Amino acid sequence: MINSFIDIDSKLDKINDECGVFGLYKKDEELNSVSITHAALFGLQHRGQVSAGITVNVNGELTTVKELGMVTEVFTPKILSNIPNGNITIGHVRYTSSESLDRASNQPLVMRYIQGSIAIAANGSITNFADIRKELEHGGAIFQSNSNAEIMSYVIASERCTTQNLEDAVLSAMDKLDGAYSAVICAPTRLIGFRDKYGFRPLCIGKIKNSYVITSESCVIDSIGGEFIRDVEPGEMVVINEDGFRSYKAKVTADKTSLCLFEYVYVARPDSIIDGVSVHNARFKAGELLYEEFPIDADIVCGVPDSGLIAAEGYSKASGIPFGMGFVKNKYIGRTVGTGKDKKKRLLKTRITALKANVKGKRVIIIDDSIVRGETSQHIVNLMRLAGAKEVHMLISSPPFICPCYFGIDIHDKENLIANKMTIEEIRQFIGADSLGYLSIDNIHKIAANAKINFCDSCFSGHYNAKIPKTLFVDKYAKKIKRQ
Repeated sequence: MINSFIDIDSKLDKINDECGVFGLYKKDEELNSVSITHAALFGLQHRGQVSAGITVNVNGELTTVKELGMVTEVFTPKILSNIPNGNITIGHVRYTSSESLDRASNQPLVMRYIQGSIAIAANGSITNFADIRKELEHGGAIFQSNSNAEIMSYVIASERCTTQNLEDAVLSAMDKLDGAYSAVICAPTRLIGFRDKYGFRPLCIGKIKNSYVITSESCVIDSIGGEFIRDVEPGEMVVINEDGFRSYKAKVTADKTSLCLFEYVYVARPDSIIDGVSVHNARFKAGELLYEEFPIDADIVCGVPDSGLIAAEGYSKASGIPFGMGFVKNKYIGRTVGTGKDKKKRLLKTRITALKANVKGKRVIIIDDSIVRGETSQHIVNLMRLAGAKEVHMLISSPPFICPCYFGIDIHDKENLIANKMTIEEIRQFIGADSLGYLSIDNIHKIAANAKINFCDSCFSGHYNAKIPKTLFVDKYAKKIKRQ
């Protein structure tokens, strides 16, 4: 039995990961679709650690296994051996906030409706969720969860009743679903993948032998021995069946595409390539640009594991200051029982420690990806002090968070953002650093200057390229949100 007391706040006041999706259309008999999907979910584990699931299509019959927990906890060897090997398989890893930790929201979600059955796995946030749900409930719809996937399924099912085929239904649904999403659908005879018209969330296509895959990040394609083909374009739907690969475009297009910049800063794995840009190279560039803005005289530059490490290497190359390991991360803490401030303090003390031998008596530059509430940064600086560092300078490879995100990143409340309460100097004093610097908005756009898509920087700038919701659905009540 998987422990139901899940530490969903193990990153404390860091930004939490997104969900990850994967789909496989198998055309090679020797391939085991379950094994491949299981391996793919390991490659996506960084995007969600709350639940994992797999749905397999065997001759039109859908078999689903999903549960709260990490991939290793949900899919034991015994469970894997009992899942049939089908020709269409989708998988999902889930991140969620504490307010929506429920098994009903685990994915993939299987929907049985008048035209048959489909399973869907989605990543992102539907900004008109509250309006759509209210309309559907007034029409008699009964919901089992608060998940975006269930809303998407209802809209697709409703559209399917008035369209000629599932493809037209998905395209019509894409025109009605506002916000950020990438998703895969397991249908009786085909695999479908689609991405919102803005391109907030990544989605790409690959091939393993003669079989096709659709997934959130290209690193997954590499990990299963496949070949990257291309990214799914904003507003594009791809359909894969026995006849091959087809592409469709949604009728409604966006004035400006808006890939989330934080995918490059933190969310995505460094070995992924998103919309033409290497995540590793983007983080390395961020470190180089930090040196241009903050040329500090120091003895060593180190990164906070894991996403701060590459930016620290970039800073080191640009500055000539030696790169070194300043911290050791405990990767075996896993999920912990308990709640509240005591649990957070315990996690802070155990998840990362300073490498005293490398920093004692030295002027140290620490590079991290972000500061949200400030407690973790304060703890990290204090670790360096206790380890004997002579000076401690902190640099952040993104601008200050000043606005909430409505498009899938877990930044919902301005009141929890330290940059809304304090000046940079006040934040420096709060965390106890000798100096503090953030990468500017102009420079964060430069870290992925060669991307094939425009970016969303709304959490840094307050400028939203897409409509933000007037209401946010929370359980049975719609909570009013003040426009920023």
